[in-house]
Amino acid sequence: MKTLILEFLVRGAGRVPSPCCGKDMLVRDTKNRKAKDQTGQIKIYNIRRLQCTNCQSLHHELPDLLIPYKRYEAECIESVLTNPSSHIVPADDSTLSRWHGWFHQLVDYWVGCLTSIMVSTNQGNIPLDFTSKDSGTALQRIGRLAGDATGWLARIVRPIVNINFWIHTRSAFIVQ
Repeated sequence: MKTLILEFLVRGAGRVPSPCCGKDMLVRDTKNRKAKDQTGQIKIYNIRRLQCTNCQSLHHELPDLLIPYKRYEAECIESVLTNPSSHIVPADDSTLSRWHGWFHQLVDYWVGCLTSIMVSTNQGNIPLDFTSKDSGTALQRIGRLAGDATGWLARIVRPIVNINFWIHTRSAFIVQ
């Protein structure tokens, strides 16, 4: 069976500040990024690579539907994390297991990042027990920050990436 591949051109409409230092960035070139959707169809997104005019670091301009270092769209990963037993994502069990491990490994870090962002931008008072592991499941804790409506994963990824707090997770093929 041949898989249909769709191509999309992705361009931001406004000025994109550097996540490292907030300075202007210039378009350096573009890069194709593949991702699978809910049907298993591969889509290719042509995204811009931007270079900071100050520190010269390179950044990819990812749309909200893509998660850094993941090969499925955010909607797919969110669906599996939210509904582990009733999703329709065509991924193998090892991929699904890695997504769950990835989420649970990083949820405390993400809660800390989002809390820090809220405090530094004066977005209200945060209850003292809010970040505690005893204050609910991982999804409930994230839901208090980003809401539990569809799109919650993109809502937590964007601010963390844009402030340059996103960390690359370990590869599945690390030799010890």
